Amino acid sequence: MIGKRITHRMSDGVRIPGTWRHVFIRNGGRYFLTDLFVYADGLIDCWGLVTVEEFEEKLRTDWVATSLPEGGKASVHGLAHWKFSEPRSRHTPELLLAEIRDTIDQLNRRPDSTGRCLAAVDVFLADRTEENRAAARAAFLAVPESQRRYALGDMDRKDRPLRVLVAGPGEQTYLSFDGTVTQEDYDEALAYFEERDRLRAERATRVPADGPVTPRAPAVQLYHSFPNEPLDDPGRLGLRHDYPAPITVGGATYPSAAHAYWALSAAEPGTRQAVAAAGTATAARRLATAAPRREGWEHARTAVLTGLLRAKYDQHPELAEVLLATDDATLVYDDMDSTFWGDNAGRGRNWSGRLLELVRSELRARRAGIPGI
Repeated sequence: MIGKRITHRMSDGVRIPGTWRHVFIRNGGRYFLTDLFVYADGLIDCWGLVTVEEFEEKLRTDWVATSLPEGGKASVHGLAHWKFSEPRSRHTPELLLAEIRDTIDQLNRRPDSTGRCLAAVDVFLADRTEENRAAARAAFLAVPESQRRYALGDMDRKDRPLRVLVAGPGEQTYLSFDGTVTQEDYDEALAYFEERDRLRAERATRVPADGPVTPRAPAVQLYHSFPNEPLDDPGRLGLRHDYPAPITVGGATYPSAAHAYWALSAAEPGTRQAVAAAGTATAARRLATAAPRREGWEHARTAVLTGLLRAKYDQHPELAEVLLATDDATLVYDDMDSTFWGDNAGRGRNWSGRLLELVRSELRARRAGIPGI
């Protein structure tokens, strides 16, 4: 199970997603509690990267330990050491290996053993032959025992409907305390899956009350540029902060939103005037960054730019139309000078793109007559 334990490693410049879990490694007669990292490319880091096959050998030789001896010495590097007293382990080598294989499938967004089991169950429910039941039962028993109880994702019923279904009337489940499956048990399990399929079909067609989760329109890339002169038809170039579209805020007029941003960032009034008068947005930035910032600017900067963008698109309706024409697309803004404002090939935070999307949403709300905007 991956849960929220997400990590990665870099290999040849490629980001390899991964996760981790705790294990004991036996080394020099002592047991070390450590993190075992599992990656989507099938490599496993347990004090060194190994393949699944090599990891299996480490399990077989008990270097990765699944049994812990009474009185065995254990430690966590630099933190604590102790001796085992009445140790109990929930794993065998086979079970841990099966969970690791499932984890690799999950990291690659492939069906894991639980996914394969549920697919086999769907085949059986569609065509209820004993052959299909046997295949579903085999797929169910191939799920690591530690994961079977959670196969249905039902924290109340656990896997009871599943183990009854694949066993069938008159048969035994894999849990001895279930006893023999009665026809009533079996009918109840069938009813459970029929209701599950109904709810699943309903969810597939359900639209969130406040709209879709992901954009309908493809993302729009706003590439870094140096627009020094206004154009008759700037297109999306006009969405750049440095596009020469003069705005008036606080009684002062600036050649562009970028000029206004950098002027307002400066602590000295004289610097603000010089920045506002700069011939290009690039020159404005250079003047501003060479001078002291206002105190607390880093905490106020997103609010300032939001206000400037509102002014820009209010004062330039033609550019507001360009922004609105992007529909609900993700706006990916490049800024070679800032990984805070720019996306920069996924390395930045894209705050410029986010704020443009916010202002676009406000424009749409106003046009729709939604009160309070």
